[in-house]
Amino acid sequence: MDDKSPTRDFTPFGDNKPLSTESDTRETLRNAAKYRDAKKYSDYFIVDLDTHHYETNSWTEIVDFIEDPVLRAEAQSFKRHPDSRLGPVLYHANGGMFSQSVSGRITHSNLTPGEKLDDKSVHADIVPLRRAMDSFGIDRMILFPNALLQVGTHPHVKTEVNLAFAYAKFLTEMVLPGDPRLKTMALLPFNDPDACVRMIEMYGDHPSVVGFTITSARFNPVHDNRYMRIYRMLEERGIPLSFHAGFNWSDGYMSQLDRFISMHALSFVLCNMVHLTNWVLNGLCERFPKLPVVWIESGLAYIPFLMQRLDNEYLMRQSEAPLLRKLPSDYMRDMFYCCQPMERSNTKLLQATLEAMNAETQLLFASDWPHWDFDAPSVITDLPFLSEQGKRNILGETARRIYRKL
Repeated sequence: MDDKSPTRDFTPFGDNKPLSTESDTRETLRNAAKYRDAKKYSDYFIVDLDTHHYETNSWTEIVDFIEDPVLRAEAQSFKRHPDSRLGPVLYHANGGMFSQSVSGRITHSNLTPGEKLDDKSVHADIVPLRRAMDSFGIDRMILFPNALLQVGTHPHVKTEVNLAFAYAKFLTEMVLPGDPRLKTMALLPFNDPDACVRMIEMYGDHPSVVGFTITSARFNPVHDNRYMRIYRMLEERGIPLSFHAGFNWSDGYMSQLDRFISMHALSFVLCNMVHLTNWVLNGLCERFPKLPVVWIESGLAYIPFLMQRLDNEYLMRQSEAPLLRKLPSDYMRDMFYCCQPMERSNTKLLQATLEAMNAETQLLFASDWPHWDFDAPSVITDLPFLSEQGKRNILGETARRIYRKL
């Protein structure tokens, strides 16, 4: 693939100076750009499976795409009150005490709201994303929203549906056409299976929509018969399905935690573990064997634990999982996982984890930019125990194999 944007700029930007909320993305990622050149990332095809678009920065535009006229009018009414602070109107946030910026010490976690966006030829949201792509040396960037990752806990299903469609329409009409390297996995309004079917029918063939995602911060059993039509549609079309983790501090177990570090360590893992366990033990891998399933932003340390735990239980109670024809861990090895955030405090454990999951064919690179715990491609290229082809697969070749529109 050689259709990199002609605007790609590998030149380090600006002088060294303290970073702030007004810093240029290229300045924030200056060291990443130096590493990119030193490691010759131009020789790799790199796909970032998880970059976050801060949709609330463009919320006044997004609400114009809301289909329901009453909800649209409610959201638009805030525009007529310039003295009010327009947050993500209609959005439902679960509570909790958290500060991802660590009391302001991390300055880039909101796409530097004061950054000068001087390129007027494209939508403003594209500019910092393009700068990040160029700084990291990334060839394709798959966008996910930020606040909307919690839409699965919204108490009003109609609002979840309308926000999912409004965001998809905004992205595909206003943002993604501005740079062919930008793609997305559209949100499925999973609380309404019929709306999910309509989402797939509307965007399944869109060139910028490479797959669909279920936000994992929700309480829907993925094996419910209401969803089987959705999975069949995706399988027949050869379109991957992803589960994107998120925090849910209002969950009964999570609400016991009193620090962001505790919630972040557990919540992003727990939600995907529950959905993955239901997916495997209810035989969905057997029912939809050709559907690529991707698990995003739960790290990797939980994978060998869950493999061993499910295998142990299955060998004692096989009658409760009658559709399975092999061990749960074997089905897990057929799935795909994003590396972020890669737990690297113990190299031996990391190596064992990657071996257990067949990482050289099943792992996908994700940066999670611009979140505070983002990873650069170096988390893969610097691993001494991966083969050269394995690194290339993880950085982009495996993604190119399962996402046909890259």
